[in-house]
Amino acid sequence: MAAAKRRDRRASPDSSAGGRPRNPARTHRTRPMTSSIYRSSFVFFFPFALAFVPLALYFILRNPRSVSPILSVYERGLVKPNVPFHEILAEHSWVSENRTRKHFENPVLAYVTPWNSRGYEMAKLFSSKLTHISPVWYELKSKGKDFVLEGRHNADAGWISDLQKNGHSLVLPRVVLEAFPAEFITKKKQWRKAIDIIVKECEEMGYDGIVLESWSRWAAYGVLQDPDMRLMALKFIKHLGEALHSVTSATNSGHHLELIYVIPAPHSQNLGEYDFGPQDIQEVKNAVDGFSLMTYDFSSPQNPGPNAPLKWIRASLQLLLNDVKDGHMIFLGINFYGNDYILSGGSGSRAITGRDYIFLLEKHKPSITWEEKSEEHYFIYTSNNQKHAVFYPSLMSISTRLNEARKWGAALSIWEIGQGLDYFFDLL
Repeated sequence: MAAAKRRDRRASPDSSAGGRPRNPARTHRTRPMTSSIYRSSFVFFFPFALAFVPLALYFILRNPRSVSPILSVYERGLVKPNVPFHEILAEHSWVSENRTRKHFENPVLAYVTPWNSRGYEMAKLFSSKLTHISPVWYELKSKGKDFVLEGRHNADAGWISDLQKNGHSLVLPRVVLEAFPAEFITKKKQWRKAIDIIVKECEEMGYDGIVLESWSRWAAYGVLQDPDMRLMALKFIKHLGEALHSVTSATNSGHHLELIYVIPAPHSQNLGEYDFGPQDIQEVKNAVDGFSLMTYDFSSPQNPGPNAPLKWIRASLQLLLNDVKDGHMIFLGINFYGNDYILSGGSGSRAITGRDYIFLLEKHKPSITWEEKSEEHYFIYTSNNQKHAVFYPSLMSISTRLNEARKWGAALSIWEIGQGLDYFFDLL
């Protein structure tokens, strides 16, 4: 996942760069000799002009933005169901020159990962569109009767400083709680140790809070089936949120440290016993600043298909929000990655980034289909006698999900910004 450089507008050739004619007054030549010099210059430069002018015209036609401002994807008419592959290849790296203009007014949480440096670049370039940035850095693990917070070596102090100088985005690193759930949840003494470690790290590193991920792990260990254990788990989340809220942000004296909690999206029409539901939201909402809802990874290699069908997203919100007034607390998950599924001649899949997607378009020149049911784009290609289906986000698919978030008054959470195409940011 190499970093991608943003294209800059190329400067027009400087018309004064060529040599200027000598001053005839300084030649002390007779008139016929001067005329001869001009004729010689004309003979010399005429072939050069014949070669240069077509090249200049070719450059301008191929790169019209070298002489005109770059408009947003909306103004360029690119947000649509019918998208030819060559249009994506031509347009994906061109981003509106007005990077401060916001099309989505609600909060936007952007994840970045240490294994994808491009996300760090995008966070700085588009910080005016991102209210929260969550670098995926930390894991809180058990160490005997104590805990250790691993991941500070990932922290990039210079990058954090650059973001804070811009003054737009809060930095809330993600912390995965990996302590053994059955022991951790039942012991309040361990809660206090874990909370002290997290708050101390925020104070020492100048963070604006954290994004905590633990619910999926607790569900996998089966501890949420017991109503008492579930209640204790929720109480820990409340205690952590209250502790963070009691501390003033080092970068914003009028703001407390925040807690955003990661929750899985339901995978059925009814809430399962392990699903985070509306009652859980009511239990902790006063101590939590938002819920990062993972509305992606709907399909799998065993059941290939869209990454996040819009109907599933809508159903998840309906299940979670008994009270529509709580919609602002949901950071609706948007994927900036895709999946390449093997449909025949084998099985399996791989996650793909924008770079992978562009490579596949260049190589296979596919016909891209808008799938009405899921409201996602996909294409089919064949390689080594294996048939593949590629589902990757598009301007249209992202735009429809942003519209859905607006209907609920919801925020966004993007996993993760280094995996997307540059012009996706025009939508935000």
